[in-house]
Amino acid sequence: MISQPALAIVRDTLPVIGSAIGDITPIFYDRMFTARPDLLRDLFNRGNQAQGEQQKALAGAIAAYASLLVSEDAPNIDAMMSRIANKHASLGITEDQYPIVYEHLFAAIGEVLGDAATPEIVDAWTEVYWDMAHTLIRAEHELYARHDVDPGEVWSELTVIRRRQESPHTISLVLARPDGGMLPQARPGQYISIQVELPDGAHQIRQYSLTRATSRVSWTVTIKAEPGRTEAGVPAGEVSNFIHGNVFESDTIRCSLPYGDLVVEEAETPLLLVSAGIGCTPILGALNDLVSKESQRPVTVLHADQSMATHAHRQEMAQLVNQLPGARMHHWYEQLGARSATATVHEGFIDLTEVDVVVDAQVYLCGPPPFMKAVRRGLDELDVPEGNIHFEVFGPDTWATVPALQPA
Repeated sequence: MISQPALAIVRDTLPVIGSAIGDITPIFYDRMFTARPDLLRDLFNRGNQAQGEQQKALAGAIAAYASLLVSEDAPNIDAMMSRIANKHASLGITEDQYPIVYEHLFAAIGEVLGDAATPEIVDAWTEVYWDMAHTLIRAEHELYARHDVDPGEVWSELTVIRRRQESPHTISLVLARPDGGMLPQARPGQYISIQVELPDGAHQIRQYSLTRATSRVSWTVTIKAEPGRTEAGVPAGEVSNFIHGNVFESDTIRCSLPYGDLVVEEAETPLLLVSAGIGCTPILGALNDLVSKESQRPVTVLHADQSMATHAHRQEMAQLVNQLPGARMHHWYEQLGARSATATVHEGFIDLTEVDVVVDAQVYLCGPPPFMKAVRRGLDELDVPEGNIHFEVFGPDTWATVPALQPA
C-alpha cells in the first residue's frame, strides 16, 4: 500500500513526470544497457529498442499505474497488468531483476528532473514503482505456480517435427518433446516464447501464438518473416527471419511454457473474433478449441489482410468456421486482384458497419496496432462495452493513454 502523503505528492507531480517521461525512459535504457549489456543481448527485444517502442510501453505502464492510484476516473489497468505479467512469465522474469530496473530508472529521473527531483518526490514515486513491481511479482509467481515450476524455470528444448509453408512469408512449425512425452497444458489463445542464438552470439526471444494449443502431444506456431522497412525505421525481424532461414525438421529449439490471457472462456454468449495479418494465429487457436468442443455459440469471424495470397491459414480458418453451426466469416483484402467482392469478401480496409455486430458479444482482437485502434474506435461507435473487448499485442503494449499525463 502506498502512504497517503506519497499519494498526495504523486497526484501533484503526475503532470510533471508525465511530460518528462519521454525523456526519462531513453536515458534509463541507455544507463541499464551500458551497465548490463547482457540484458539487451539476451532478454530485451533489440528491434523494439531500435524503434523506441519499448520506451513508450514502459512510460505508458508506469503512468497508467500512477494515474490509477490517484484518480477515480483513471482507466482500469487490470488487463494491462495481466498482459505484462504473462509476458514476463514467458520470458522467465524473476523478482531479483526488479531492483536493476529501479536503480537505473530512478537515476534517469534524477538526471532529467535535476533539482526538481526532491527527496520527497523521489520517495513518493519509489513507492509507486515498488507497489507496481510487487503487484507484478505476485501475479508472476501465480503464473509460475500454475505450471508447478520455480520462478524463471520456464525453458525446455522442443523438436521441430514438421515445417510447412502457410503463405509466401509465413511458415508453421509443429513442435514436440524430444522424448515423445506430454507437453505442458496450454490454453487456446496463449503463446510461447522462442529463444534463438543469432550469428553475433545474442540469445534473442520472441513470442508466437499457439494455433493448436489443446493437444499435449504437439504444439503449432506460425511465424511470419519480417523484411523490415528502412524508410520507416522498422528493422528486419531478427528472430523470425533467423527461424525462416535456419530452423527445419528434426532441429531443436528453446521454448518457454505457454502464457497469455487472450483466452476465450467457455460460455454461451456470442463471440466476435477480429484479426489482421499474422494476428489470425490466436484466433485460429480459439477456433480449433471451439470445434474440438463442438461449440454451438454464435461466432462472427472478421479477418483483414493484404491479399488472399498473403492470408496465412486462409483455408484452415474457413474449414473451422464451416464446422461451427453458429459461425460466419467475413474477409477484407486491400487487393482482390481479378476477383470481385462478394457478400462476405470485401475489398479495402475492415469496416464494422458492413456486418451485423452483436453489441453484447465478447470481442477478441489481434493484429497490428493501427488496425486494432481502428477496430476499437468502430466498436466504441457501436456501443460495445469496453469490458467485452479483449486483445493481444504483438510487441510492446503502447495502448495506455492517461489524460493526467497531458501537460497543463
